[in-house]
This record gives sequence, C-alpha cells and structure tokens, in this order.
Amino acid sequence: MKDLKPKSRRAGGAAVDWKEVKRRLLSASAAFDAALAPPPEERRKILRSRARELAQEAGEERAAGETVEVVELLLAGERYGIEASYVREVYPLKEVTKLPGTPPFVLGITNVRGRIVAVNDLRRFFGLPETPLAASSKLVILHRGEMEFGALADDIAGVRSLPLAEVQPPMTTHAGGAAYLRGITVERMALLDAEKILTDKRIVIDEEA
Repeated sequence: MKDLKPKSRRAGGAAVDWKEVKRRLLSASAAFDAALAPPPEERRKILRSRARELAQEAGEERAAGETVEVVELLLAGERYGIEASYVREVYPLKEVTKLPGTPPFVLGITNVRGRIVAVNDLRRFFGLPETPLAASSKLVILHRGEMEFGALADDIAGVRSLPLAEVQPPMTTHAGGAAYLRGITVERMALLDAEKILTDKRIVIDEEA
C-alpha cells in the first residue's frame, strides 16, 4: 500500500523536517532572550530597587489614609491642634496661685480634682500676643508618663479627626511656636508637637524654687 500522508518538500524536492525547524526556532529564541536579559547581579539590583519602590508606594498609601484625633484650641486668635492622646482632660480655669522664681510663661499652680497642676501660658511660651483671661478660657491638661501640666487656652473649638495627608511642613513665618509644630493644615490650623512640648526642659518647674 502506498503512503498517502502528504509530505512537505523544499523547492528542490527534499522533505522538510518540521521538528528540527521548531527546535532551531526555540533555541534561537532562548539565545535571544538570554542576550537581552541582564546578568544575575544586575537582576538583583533591579529587584531590590523595585521592592523599595513598592514599599514606598505602600507607605504613602497608608499615610494618605491615616488620621489622628486632635483637640483644637485657640491661642491669641490662632488655631492650634494637639493630639488627643496627650490630653487628659479639659478643665475650666479656676483660681491660680502664683509661684515666685518661675519663668514668665508659668502662671502658677491650681487644684484639679485634688491634684496640684502647673498652669503654663503657651502664648507666652510661643511668644504670641497676650489677651486678657475670659470666661471662655480653658485649662488643657497635657500628660506624658508622669509629666503633666495645664496649658492655658483662650477657648476650645472641639475635637476632630485630622487626616495626616492634610498636614504640610511647618512654615518658619508662622505666628508662633514654629519649633514646636508638626505641620500646618490647609485650613491654617497649626498641629502642635505635644511630645516635644512635654519633653522640653523649660516646661519642668523646679519644686525647690
């Protein structure tokens, strides 16, 4: 019986070995890819760089969604925010007993629920204009560990959640306390660095004074 299976032939009449053609094409393709691929050390550098980029992008996405609860207060007509986790309570300003030999920003001490608390005027501490005390004046009790003092505020605007993405680097021309700012919001509210304020050695009153 004759072989009826068709055979591919070249123009000269010889049969074409398609398996060999396929093998050569695959071999040529692999060689071409290898020629274009970077060496192992370069590949590692590329992978490390890409990993850093992805980590940075992920960090920026997390930061864009992060918020912080702040207590918004008024000082000399300016709006300031302080992280709520550093605020123990807001207390009506009552009688203050003056202390001799203390810095000008220390108004004195007062009794808050049986605790003796120093009263500091952040307006003087930041070099802001002073306004007379009013019925709206409040004492914001700040704390960090065992450190505690009362910060005088002209008034309290409230508590709100602040997206950190809205906080821009502080401007050196800000009205006061630029060294103690975390940043400024688009609404011109200055976010205070409570950690820096509470660890400032000038805030600590020498009990022996």
